[in-house]
Amino acid sequence: MPIVEINGVMKSFGETHALAGVDLDVPEGTIQGLLGPNGAGKTTLVRILATLLKPDAGTALVDGHDVVRDAQKVRELIGLAGQFAAVDDQLTGRENLEVVGLLYGLRRRDARRRASEALERLGLADAADRLVRGYSGGMRRRLDLGASLVGEPRVLLLDEPTTGLDPRTRLELWEFLRDRVRDGATLLLTTQYLEEADQLADHIVVIDHGLVIARGTSDELKTRLGADVIEIVLADAAHLSRAAELVAPLCVDRPVVDEEARRLSVHAAGGASTMLAVVRALDEESVGVVDIALRRPSLDDVFLSLTGHAAEVVE
Repeated sequence: MPIVEINGVMKSFGETHALAGVDLDVPEGTIQGLLGPNGAGKTTLVRILATLLKPDAGTALVDGHDVVRDAQKVRELIGLAGQFAAVDDQLTGRENLEVVGLLYGLRRRDARRRASEALERLGLADAADRLVRGYSGGMRRRLDLGASLVGEPRVLLLDEPTTGLDPRTRLELWEFLRDRVRDGATLLLTTQYLEEADQLADHIVVIDHGLVIARGTSDELKTRLGADVIEIVLADAAHLSRAAELVAPLCVDRPVVDEEARRLSVHAAGGASTMLAVVRALDEESVGVVDIALRRPSLDDVFLSLTGHAAEVVE
């Protein structure tokens, strides 16, 4: 039985339909990735699961408990880390986590123990007794994630939890989240970092305009494109338009042009044989090529194909 069950959930804000009938089941002990453009409805869905918003229609259950009728029980089962760190600047890191533990109903001794464990795991032990107003942005994000873990929730709702973190800290948090799943937690993760979903998620749902438009494992979504990707870097950006005209008839779609990088990306059903034909066509027209590569589709390619544009990451 899924630990999270969402059936026909709808939510509107005036004329804006944030969710237009979302269905989603999340098996226990897994990481469910939720992808979509800004404004697709991801955060609205997280807020409904966190009992912060009521759906206009449909049902959402956490471990069999309705988020509307059994809101208090749901709150006992979940942890939430939103897009922005929600910590108190006037308290130390340790005090922030201990307060959260007390709000979960823990005894003071247990709240201290869990706060210390979370601070250690998140690399904040050395700064535990400093006021949070002196923390960096990355430290605040880690502390906010720690606050969501003090109650040892069965379901952890993470809304773009690594936004603004440096690459090293992001990798450390990925490993921490994997550890939480190994310990039995279930994660629902929204992210704009497609590599993050690729690395962490057992299953991915893509949502756009309030509707689920695709679902599957990372490999299943990539396979849906049915073609490899050829990437070509030119010596001169002035030749991009001509190169695109030459390449398009040989491939399955029009190339995506990145002028700044002097790069063309295009799907090629013929694999290596198509790449050879592309090289010949460019050479015959004296279009200088710095690099050319054939690769499997990435989640970036899937996202672009499904939504019509690349993922937007807000740092």
